Amino acid sequence: MNASAFSEPFTPRGVAVFARAKFNRLLLAQFIFATLAGLAVAWFFYHACFSAIQTAIDNLPSDSEINSGALDWHGDSFSELADGHFVAFDVDISHSGQFRSAADLQVEFGHETIRVFSLFGYADFLYPSNDIISFNRTELDPQWKAWRAVILFIIILATIFALLLSWWILATLYFLPVWLAGFFTNRDLDLRASWKLSGAALLPGALMMTAGILFYGLGLPLVTFLFIFGAHFVLGWLYLFFGLAFLPRTSSAIPKGNPFKQGGKRES
Repeated sequence: MNASAFSEPFTPRGVAVFARAKFNRLLLAQFIFATLAGLAVAWFFYHACFSAIQTAIDNLPSDSEINSGALDWHGDSFSELADGHFVAFDVDISHSGQFRSAADLQVEFGHETIRVFSLFGYADFLYPSNDIISFNRTELDPQWKAWRAVILFIIILATIFALLLSWWILATLYFLPVWLAGFFTNRDLDLRASWKLSGAALLPGALMMTAGILFYGLGLPLVTFLFIFGAHFVLGWLYLFFGLAFLPRTSSAIPKGNPFKQGGKRES
């Protein structure tokens, strides 16, 4: 067995192997990496969000609701519901600015809008105008406890599907420039192999992003996480470039067919 098989797809040489591998082999690798990412995202939401949501529900009154596009709040005009590392919740009927959390995401419920604060500022979202939505501890607590496991499962499936789709789209965008680069550098690379190489080159960056999500859930600063998010795209491009360099040149590629079958007479 080729030694590079043990390094797939963690080295450029290992990534280059996928250009000549069967499509099912690439699909299996993508599915494994997407599943790891899905588990990491689900763990992040469970660790960083679910406890804050439960605390916020526990601090709700027993008889409030959202009705006809407005919050019918039976409590103080300002109430801090939960303050976690990643997300915080509060009620400020007039959005008076009494509470500014150090969390990366703050969700504030006002009389007519939900105001979401983040590193990039804030945005207001209107409540549904034609629905009655429970906003009290009595109804939300059993609903949340019944659905949180289902929500985690949906997060895993949605992450896997979204990653596979995004990788296939990116590979479709990359494969033609990669084929042209291989053509001008005399690499033994057809269009199909270019697509598989492009898809495999995205996996190391995905693994880097998966690790970033885990560290972010453990307290990594948001700015550092955003740097990792940008760097994982660059890592994919680097693996694509260096993976292309490990492909054989056209002149040194293994010839197809029987190399001993030649026309004419053989010299004695």
